[in-house]
Amino acid sequence: MTTLMAEALTRTSTGEAVLFWILAVVALVGALGMVMASKAVYSAIFLAMTMIVLAVFYIAQDALFLGVVQVVVYTGAVMMLFLFVLMLIGVDTAESLVETLRGQRVAALLAGLGFGILLIAGIGTTTTSFTGLAKANYGGNVQGLAILIFTQYLWAFEVTSALLITAALGAMVLAHRERFERRKTQKELSRERFAPGQRATPLPGPGVYARHNAVDMPALLPDGSFSDVSVSKVLVPRSVDVSGNGSEGNNL
Repeated sequence: MTTLMAEALTRTSTGEAVLFWILAVVALVGALGMVMASKAVYSAIFLAMTMIVLAVFYIAQDALFLGVVQVVVYTGAVMMLFLFVLMLIGVDTAESLVETLRGQRVAALLAGLGFGILLIAGIGTTTTSFTGLAKANYGGNVQGLAILIFTQYLWAFEVTSALLITAALGAMVLAHRERFERRKTQKELSRERFAPGQRATPLPGPGVYARHNAVDMPALLPDGSFSDVSVSKVLVPRSVDVSGNGSEGNNL
């Protein structure tokens, strides 16, 4: 009887099997798309898709805390950081195919192969025996996850942390640009700014010293006339008749 109950608890239901095979294909497509995408933005989108699928896997296995962290931290914060870096270095920036470090492709290939072997070996050792979700989440999912990370899988956790730090340093190296010219002083930048005859002060905001402070309401100048540059070019300035000099009060 005990053996039959154990087999029933470890047996995968039809819904779980369908969920796994559908989302596994989606995660695999996202992983391959991340590596093979020609543009960095597409690669980031494929990575976000894979991360969301992993979060669904965690939640399906009653790892609610890990699923929420996967969405909030990785899919949210880390992906926004990736996109922010892409905006800094430029989406249309051409990638150089010249190796700056000799043998880096061979080293990357060997490192990827070694990491794949370690991953397969780790998965092979973890699937030899099943503990059960009730026992793994004893005392709460957060407590059970902390016990596993800082006891049984401490070495894997530290290696993953080192990989993340290495990835962060690699992103800094890729985003770094060498300066081949002298940095201009503030005086030189000011002269370049005013040499073409540009406006010395910032543009006035719409609605300043006017009856309405809407974005399409031109600001009033000291002589009572409207300032055309205070309204964005994509908007149509509101036409208001003003009688007298400074007849409209400040409504801010």
